Amino acid sequence: MSVFISYVFLGLSLAAPIGPINAAQMDKGIKHGFLNAWVLGLGSVAADIAYMMTVFLGLSQFIEIPIVKTFLWLFGCFVLLYTGIESLLGAGKFEMSSRTKDETLKKSFFTGFFMAISNPLTILFWLGIYGSVLAKTASTYDTSQLLIYSSAIILGLVIWDVSMAGVASSFRKLLTTKVLTIITIISSISLIGFGIYFGYEAYKVLFG
Repeated sequence: MSVFISYVFLGLSLAAPIGPINAAQMDKGIKHGFLNAWVLGLGSVAADIAYMMTVFLGLSQFIEIPIVKTFLWLFGCFVLLYTGIESLLGAGKFEMSSRTKDETLKKSFFTGFFMAISNPLTILFWLGIYGSVLAKTASTYDTSQLLIYSSAIILGLVIWDVSMAGVASSFRKLLTTKVLTIITIISSISLIGFGIYFGYEAYKVLFG
């Protein structure tokens, strides 16, 4: 059980570093409440699971192909810039109703999914961290236990998702509109900054 818990904490530590997903979750939670922020995080977790399976099945070398890596940088740049600019334009325009439309939840999910699936830093993170964990664990445990411990990592990601959504929606309830607008602007600029960085990395791969 202690090993399982340690892998849950590994999942938490993988999700915790501040990045575009956390910034987008904060923005969604402030503007639309807990449910949208949580669903956006679920989209990110779905992408993480896809990369875990890629590493688990030994397909990670495909991601290292230069044209694939370039596409991911460019796609990530587009997703982050679009999300950041859209969020910036909507700063201060809060829908305080707790009700959300289905299409909004779908948009939140796919925003999180595409932001994570197109992030080469996430890919390298999973290749490095999960790849090394998998190699170490495989030498000690059988396949069924590998799946159990991989599930523990996913549980850690989900716990972080729920926590971030809760924090963001609490800010929405407790803080003034002016403060919420400032937080939204900062989150939006952060997303745009990550998008510019992704674009620069794509430029270096293409012309460097």
